[in-house]
Amino acid sequence: MDKHVPVLLKETIELLEIKPNGIYVDMTLGGGGHSEAILSNLPQGKLFGFDQDIYAINKSLERLKKYSNFEPINDNFLNAKERLFNLGIHEVDGIIFDLGVSSFQFDIPERGFSYRYDAPLDMRMNQSAKTDAFYVVNNYSFEDLIRIFFEYGEEKYARFIANKIVKYRQLKPIYTTFELVDIIKSALPYKELNKKGHPAKKVFQALRIEVNHELEILEQSLINAIDILKVGGRLAVITFHSLEDRIVKQLFKRLSTIEIPKGLAIIVDKKPVINLVNRKVITADTEELEDNFRAHSAKLRVVEKNKKI
Repeated sequence: MDKHVPVLLKETIELLEIKPNGIYVDMTLGGGGHSEAILSNLPQGKLFGFDQDIYAINKSLERLKKYSNFEPINDNFLNAKERLFNLGIHEVDGIIFDLGVSSFQFDIPERGFSYRYDAPLDMRMNQSAKTDAFYVVNNYSFEDLIRIFFEYGEEKYARFIANKIVKYRQLKPIYTTFELVDIIKSALPYKELNKKGHPAKKVFQALRIEVNHELEILEQSLINAIDILKVGGRLAVITFHSLEDRIVKQLFKRLSTIEIPKGLAIIVDKKPVINLVNRKVITADTEELEDNFRAHSAKLRVVEKNKKI
């Protein structure tokens, strides 16, 4: 497996303004690329790295073994605040979320994340979790399949695809990624099959989000992260699709805005919980886009904590 190449690395590290003796948290450890860059700027500080995927934990330990100030934690980032409290850490200087699937998860066929490899339907980031993509595809109701394909995949042919899946599984279970790809293709009109991009992309995204509860836990995890930030600490979030980015953008807007009733002549002496470090979303430059395809959909938003929640 190739070494993990983190997206928007330079911009993220610059905007985090890492303090040499600070305490930092990588909420999505993955291949350890962002963590490595943080640690190289953290000679006296400490970095905690969270990942629910034990494979990611082990790979990061290989990459970061020379750093004695790194501590990996095998858990979902939803539980990060509690886990850090248990370690006596109540405030941190900076946090990063690099959302979505790690590149190595896509590149390992047997994990079942990719429509490009024939493999068992799985898609679990936490491999000890009970619900996998096989269960969702073969047991969810027709209505629930439509809902997740439409809401999480923004798939306009959700009803047609769900109908084909339900009919197919009445004959036999759907075991593999390629079986599912063929079913999806059979549900789409010819004009859709000839469009740029893989016809199964949206459904696979929807299944992955459902299996891992990605959107359900995101907002609360971000609120928890802001809660444990020191005043003046920074939070960086990298998203890879519009559903994630919308949640991040709306939360940041809400917490960085003070509502003033219209027509009220008052002097504002309050301040919002956070300030937006970059008002315009940051995307990859031309050089990075040429070197790293995954950066095409990446968006970076950074905030600074202004006061306690």
